[in-house]
Amino acid sequence: MKYFYALWIILCFSKLLQAQEIFLPDSIKKQTQAVRIEHSIKIDGKLEESAWNTANPITNFVQVEPFQKQEASQKSVFKLLYNKDYLYIAAILHEPLGKKALRVTNLQRDFDYGRSDQIGISIDGFNDERNAMIFMTNPYGSQRDLLAFDDQVFDEDWDGLWRVRTSRTDTAWIAEFSIPWQTLRYQRSSDFNTWGINFFRMRRMTNEQTIWSALPRSFTPARMQYAGKLSNISPPPPKANIRFQPYLLISEDKYDGSEFYDQKNGSKIKMGGEIKWAITPNTVLDLTYNTDFAQADADRQVNNLSRLSVFFPERRQFFLENASLFAAGLSPIEEYFGGQQRIQPFFSRRIGLDAEGNPVPIVLGARIVNRSTKSNTGFMYVRQKGNDINSATDFLVGRYSQNIGKQNRIGGIATLKNDSDHANITASADGFFRINESTSINTMAMTSKSTNENSTGLAAHYQLSHRGIDWMYWLTQNVNNKAFNPEMGFVSRPDVIENSAGFYWLNRGKWLPKFVRAFEPGGYYLNYYSTTTGKLIEQQWNTNPIWFTLQNGGGFGVLTNHFYQLIDYTDGSDTLSFFNVPIQGGKFKYDRYMIVGETDASKKISLSMNVDFGKYYNGSLTTFSSTFRFAPIPHISMEARFTNNSYSSLGVDKVAGNNQLYTISGRFALNPRVQLIGFYQHNSISDFDVWNVRFSWEYQPLSFLYLVFNQRGFNDFQTQLSNDGLTRIRTNQLARQHELHLIAKLSYLKQF
Repeated sequence: MKYFYALWIILCFSKLLQAQEIFLPDSIKKQTQAVRIEHSIKIDGKLEESAWNTANPITNFVQVEPFQKQEASQKSVFKLLYNKDYLYIAAILHEPLGKKALRVTNLQRDFDYGRSDQIGISIDGFNDERNAMIFMTNPYGSQRDLLAFDDQVFDEDWDGLWRVRTSRTDTAWIAEFSIPWQTLRYQRSSDFNTWGINFFRMRRMTNEQTIWSALPRSFTPARMQYAGKLSNISPPPPKANIRFQPYLLISEDKYDGSEFYDQKNGSKIKMGGEIKWAITPNTVLDLTYNTDFAQADADRQVNNLSRLSVFFPERRQFFLENASLFAAGLSPIEEYFGGQQRIQPFFSRRIGLDAEGNPVPIVLGARIVNRSTKSNTGFMYVRQKGNDINSATDFLVGRYSQNIGKQNRIGGIATLKNDSDHANITASADGFFRINESTSINTMAMTSKSTNENSTGLAAHYQLSHRGIDWMYWLTQNVNNKAFNPEMGFVSRPDVIENSAGFYWLNRGKWLPKFVRAFEPGGYYLNYYSTTTGKLIEQQWNTNPIWFTLQNGGGFGVLTNHFYQLIDYTDGSDTLSFFNVPIQGGKFKYDRYMIVGETDASKKISLSMNVDFGKYYNGSLTTFSSTFRFAPIPHISMEARFTNNSYSSLGVDKVAGNNQLYTISGRFALNPRVQLIGFYQHNSISDFDVWNVRFSWEYQPLSFLYLVFNQRGFNDFQTQLSNDGLTRIRTNQLARQHELHLIAKLSYLKQF
């Protein structure tokens, strides 16, 4: 009951703060128009065609950061043209300091938002003030694009078919876009349409964000209620279009070790591909056969110091596209602040990967998605090939969400995993409700059932979150019983009730030094109770008394964390160990402290580091982490990361020791379309080494040649329970495990 009172208090508090913090969208929207032309534009970033002189200039940008609604310090000009095939966009970004003022740290596609100069366009082709397609570039022509809904869920890994070229002068940098109508999603209800549109810019040297139609700084340019209007545009009627992308792959594979007994050495040739059919502007069908993800980035190793499972992000393109539609159950603030439990009824990494992250062949897959102003629907089917360990498996997921009013929605998702041994079903219902512009509630209820189990799993979640100008706060509860087992989903921690509440004060008082942008202290509380025993098994009090965000984008702070941990092996749960050191059962109370600092990440040399120290269960632990980045020119960027864990008097045997995790990565680019990327990582715990090197040539838009080298090796350990059943001990080390892959992959995209 106390949490319902807390929810009521926060709701009242949010109403009070709303009038003080967030300005509402303008009742009279800014307007612009595009000029129709009959010929094509050469995309070279120079704007030499006379047609650009006929386009209406879009100017009068205002600041989002650091001073809302104030006039932009530098002039930005956008222009729009279109013909029967393309929407053309030009941007002239005035820069009085010339080329030396531009900041670009690398040329990767989908570059990091905060590390470079950039511009972007948000387009709402449905004019429903909820959907956004966003196209971005930096001064050297790298592309970044994403799909957004309600400024709350994002498909950041969506790759649209479009082009951009840039040039740089002593007084400005220039960008020139061509976006095919087939890439855009829109409804045509008459000869002339009205769309939502906004234009934005980041000048990284001064860390200034500006925008055409004013927006509160707590939101992103995907918040289309604040966008202006593009009126009287007459695109061609939407029509079905098809993208066909076959591939040819040649690989050489070598395995050595007991972990790979079912894998075979040798060469192979593989063919497959994908078809994307935009049946209507709202409905897209994707088909994949003999699916391959050889070009996908490899997972990075982490040393997990918590009692939660590690969540590795999806990196495979087929599953990344439209991922936000199937991502029911995510909590946007909880993922970054406060509560740590993550419950998803569907997690695409359960398909095509085994428990260790090794690929399992996918025979075929299909996905159909329909998005409209009223509802969103998606279905996905994947057939996974069997091997010596697992039988062939069918995966099916269905998702539906209904928009309610201007900013709310309800929905449901169901999954089915079926193999020769059993079937697992998960069903859930969810809702998202905006109380006001900055306060929302995200909620979900779930159930799971397997044919080889008698009990039914149950889980539920809600989060109230507020993202304001001066305050950020949240209240979260998660519950999942011991039987809840979504085999196509993800649960950070089984058999728990999690409660979490926290806040951050975002203060920009005049008392701050000029080099400081904001003082942002805060804190949170969270606990975990066992749903089986009802016992309190973990509790954290986190305080963040010092955090300064600097004007250049860097920051530094001090954090404290008070822990309570109950490790109870009497219920038959598995044992707990860190660094291969078993922890005995009992109650533990301890305090930890952290010092964090980061320099300006857009500079040629940047550094971040943190020191986390204090007691740790029955011993002590000091963790030092640092990242060094060097980008002398945009075409070359390198990064080195180092983490050292030093522990003493830990576990059953009061063990002392050290372990290290090293990562070295680099990107060497001739231009945004020809790049060599690689990383090496070493984890001393299991003497784990991994190499991943990829050459990528985008020889025409979204058509690639890849050359890939993957190698990893590690020591394997055999473990068994001790006689008392309370600890897990290592008995002996097995032989070195090793695998190597050389891959050449050619893909070709044809759009009809």
